[in-house]
Amino acid sequence: MDILIIDDDPFAIRLLRQQLNRLGFKTVTQTERAADALVLMQNNSHCFDMIFCDLQMPEMDGVELVRNLAEIGSVSRLVLVTGEDKRILQTAELLAKAHGLAVVGALNKPVSPQQLRQVFQQDLCRLAPSVLAGHDGYRADRLRQAIVCGELENFYQPKLDLTSGKLIGVETLVRWHHPEDGLIYPDQFIPLAEQYGLIDALTQVVLNQALHHARQWRDAGLKISVAVNVSMANLSHVTFPDRVVAAANKARFPLTALVLEVTESKLMSNQRITLDILTRLRLKRINLSIDDFGTGHSSLVQLHDLPFNELKIDKGFVHGACRDNSLRAIFEGSLEMARKLGMKTVAEGIEDSDDWNFLLASSCDTVQGFYIAKPMRAEELLDWHTLWSRRLGK
Repeated sequence: MDILIIDDDPFAIRLLRQQLNRLGFKTVTQTERAADALVLMQNNSHCFDMIFCDLQMPEMDGVELVRNLAEIGSVSRLVLVTGEDKRILQTAELLAKAHGLAVVGALNKPVSPQQLRQVFQQDLCRLAPSVLAGHDGYRADRLRQAIVCGELENFYQPKLDLTSGKLIGVETLVRWHHPEDGLIYPDQFIPLAEQYGLIDALTQVVLNQALHHARQWRDAGLKISVAVNVSMANLSHVTFPDRVVAAANKARFPLTALVLEVTESKLMSNQRITLDILTRLRLKRINLSIDDFGTGHSSLVQLHDLPFNELKIDKGFVHGACRDNSLRAIFEGSLEMARKLGMKTVAEGIEDSDDWNFLLASSCDTVQGFYIAKPMRAEELLDWHTLWSRRLGK
């Protein structure tokens, strides 16, 4: 990996370079001026895999550099570093992402070896799905073939009642088994399905498969709810509620145990039809969850105007909230708002014991995350439930 460090403090450069060397990264270029770094990249004399950039620098600060990196079309992964206030760092990170830059870390000085290791681990995780999906993306006709030929498989992540710790439901997460590229994650093909009118067919396959598996679990004595993600693009045809009911009836699955998590990847294209569909779904006793609340287009307006009965707090406001006052304030405010609106709450993104202990002291209803269990195949859920029940017993 070819790494560039930009920092006006020679000691900070020396320290970071030593830490990178200890981690095995030997090809490290350094400069104390952001303008010099831009000259290196603009002259094509260097193509850096990763750039560590200080925010507080004379002549050209880190924010100006970010703007210039976007203008020259930089594809380098970016790590922002600063000794300034943490909220400034957070804002700078959001700005860089808004410019379309690949931000893989935002670190406070002095940077520790543990922080660096986490950056590189997260970078590997970020790259994995795109490597599996190939660099050129997929054509709509190839995705259509995958839907028809049964290449889509549901994985399921357990959802626990926070008070008792018992399994009460699962969230359905679709994967594409590509014959050449392996397991493809939904962020690589859901936007394609929405763009080319394939989202209804894809959602129907996912829904049918989820209801079939939920019926099998019920027959085995495990009566839990099942949540399926739908996009706003699904909510543009007035026949959608009837198709959902027909699928549930075919699987002999109770509508009261079905949750539709509405992911607002785009705004409502037709408010009248969307209101029609969501109201009918609730009249049929199907649960509606506003997914990833606080991100994208989800907002207080949707809570006021649409008949959601569950609020799902995005993992960005859950993981690490025990250590971040701003995240904690947003998280607790969301819980309080949901309580006053009579909505159930789900916290996603429980990734470590600190998150778990923080949630235990909250008034949240349901939790999920990697600390509890990663998404698993349908046939793995019963065995996982047996092991989890034993842990609860102890």
